[in-house]
Amino acid sequence: MSRLKIAGRVVLGLSAVLVVAGGGGYFWAQRTAEATLARVFDTHRVDFPIPFPLGEAEIEALRAERLAAMPAPDAAVTVDPGAPPADPLAGVDLDAIALERAQARGKHLVESRYACIECHGDDFGGGTMLDDPAIGTLLGPNLTGGKGGRTSAFTAAEWDRKVRHGVSPEGRPGAMPSGDFVGMTDRELSDVVSYVRAQPPVDRTMAPIKLGPLGTLLLAVGEIRLSADDVPDHHAAHAVEPPDGSDPLALGKHLAQVCTGCHNPRLSGGPMAGGDPSWAEPANLTAAPDGLAGWTRDDFFRALREAKSKDGRALSAPMDAMPKYMTKATDAELDALWTYV
Repeated sequence: MSRLKIAGRVVLGLSAVLVVAGGGGYFWAQRTAEATLARVFDTHRVDFPIPFPLGEAEIEALRAERLAAMPAPDAAVTVDPGAPPADPLAGVDLDAIALERAQARGKHLVESRYACIECHGDDFGGGTMLDDPAIGTLLGPNLTGGKGGRTSAFTAAEWDRKVRHGVSPEGRPGAMPSGDFVGMTDRELSDVVSYVRAQPPVDRTMAPIKLGPLGTLLLAVGEIRLSADDVPDHHAAHAVEPPDGSDPLALGKHLAQVCTGCHNPRLSGGPMAGGDPSWAEPANLTAAPDGLAGWTRDDFFRALREAKSKDGRALSAPMDAMPKYMTKATDAELDALWTYV
């Protein structure tokens, strides 16, 4: 969920400040907010294939699979013993297979981990993140190839800047919550893009960000933070491949990156800056006495897949939305996450 959406709902008494500030104060806020959004961030330029081609191990596994499926040679047919064996991959479109596999991986990532549809809509044609006269209007862009789509011509470098750095191709900050995605690997981003590009085109033009008076003040005084400001290093290299699962601790640490937006980078919970005041305080996910000490693997799975705590009570927002995604995660993924936390 966008931090702008969350922070926009948190007035924290700033409405009173807005009234007191009045005329000149609000003019300052407008200028400051405009300057904040007009900044240009310098980031690295990366390139990666979309989709990733099949690796050597994948090709060899595919060759062995096709070879095993080939019919036994006809004993009545004379075969030149000196002739090389037929290649079971002759005529096979390896690029098409690579794309198919990338789209399948991307679908899994979107459905189980990276909640793109929360902002961009179930059809990826755009969605409403925030629509409040006082705070502003924030609409998730259309990601499809239809009329109004804004990413159809994106290069890998531009996808990287938008998703993992929170800036436009021109370098200006936006509302993309990149803190949740900065740890996404090149292959994962490539897979997600491959899946998004496969979606039917949607003709829908989404308006740009429009701040209301309260949203303008919140941005000006720093109560709304843009994710581009929270990326530790815009020139740090990204991992190319995600952990393969052979090391559950490494995989769990990687998966837990999407938890840090609420539970903080150390997963120790506590007040969430800019959080919706109606939400419960994010819990401590560590093994400390006030965290998950005493929890079992089954307790942890139940919390994520059924939104029920160890004592059986229903979890409140935003954890009550976890089953929508965690029921699509594999047991191996949740085991790795449990191992890490």
